[in-house]
Amino acid sequence: MPGVISRGVRAPIIREGDDIVKLVADCVEKAMAEDRFQLSERDVIAVTESVVARADGNYATVDDIAADVRAKLGGGTVGVVFPILSRNRFAICLRGIARGSKKVVVMLSYPSDEVGNHLFDLDALDASGVDPYRDVLTLEDYRRCFGSRPHPFTGVDYVDYYKNLIEEEGAEAEIVFSNRPEAIVRFAGDVLCCDIHSRERTRRHVERAGARRALTLADIMNAPVNGSGCCPNYGLLGSNKATEDRVKLFPKNAQEVADGIQSELERRTGVRVEAMVYGDGAFKDPMGQIWELADPVVSPGYTAGLRGLPNELKLKYLADNEFAGLSGEELQNAIRESIRRKDADLKGHMVSEGTTPRRLTDLIGSLCDLTSGSGDKGTPIIIVQNYFKNYSE
Repeated sequence: MPGVISRGVRAPIIREGDDIVKLVADCVEKAMAEDRFQLSERDVIAVTESVVARADGNYATVDDIAADVRAKLGGGTVGVVFPILSRNRFAICLRGIARGSKKVVVMLSYPSDEVGNHLFDLDALDASGVDPYRDVLTLEDYRRCFGSRPHPFTGVDYVDYYKNLIEEEGAEAEIVFSNRPEAIVRFAGDVLCCDIHSRERTRRHVERAGARRALTLADIMNAPVNGSGCCPNYGLLGSNKATEDRVKLFPKNAQEVADGIQSELERRTGVRVEAMVYGDGAFKDPMGQIWELADPVVSPGYTAGLRGLPNELKLKYLADNEFAGLSGEELQNAIRESIRRKDADLKGHMVSEGTTPRRLTDLIGSLCDLTSGSGDKGTPIIIVQNYFKNYSE
């Protein structure tokens, strides 16, 4: 009777230098012994990116970030376009940018950032008469129209918070508001595009508008600075605050870890599981309107069996349409036979309408993120069983 099972597995507090592959395999074996279950082919062993990066010692300091920004953008006036509103995700990065610049012009999108953190709500925008598609607001314009509005979850006024943070680093700060990235060239010739998923589009707009230099956060800390950590593919994207002076970067060895976990557990158990490193899930909170995915991808490393999309039939469609006249065991057998005989690619077929056309790594990574949570559960390892089994098996 059991279908998909997502099981959180506790682990020791992981420190720099720990063998993350051995540690994950040890914890999985202990969980198997304690809960009396066995692994099956294509079960998924997942570990959160945070502990992978911690074990690898993949950190950078504010001074490291400042040195990289200064070297790549000149150390003068830097335009910072579309940063997200986050003390955890961006504040320490901004501190490094400010330390490496004489002036920082932050251009915030409105009424919310890319992942749904709101400066103010849509009703306030409607009442203001401001055109979000055209209008570029100064800080004075913003205060006159919208006043001071602390974030409802954190109680932080991010406009003041970012301005004060820049000034604490000895740089001049200017805050403007626009949804047109090209508007930044009025204020700065050297630009750092700080949005996550739309960063390349933002860069294209800024370059076409005549920016002297336009980089993204993926271009900062994409190589070591003074012996620091780095992330070649994503730079500062996916980083988190570690201390007031240091960030933990997105892991640079995620693929190696995923492959290592698969190999190690096959050596120990004789079962070939799939493995992945996961970060933020890809889902949106309908109440707070925040899209969870502040990492550049859900999974930066995964084994080959997790490539691709689901290829599933919609059971209720079959039951209500093709087999509407059947019931009981006859209906079950008919549906099972349909599953066994389904096409290898169901794209465009009505029998797959309503199934989820998302990458397997995004679906499974979201499940893992929801299972492990972001607080004190202490389960950075997730075992997902039966995910690839269907009603016919």
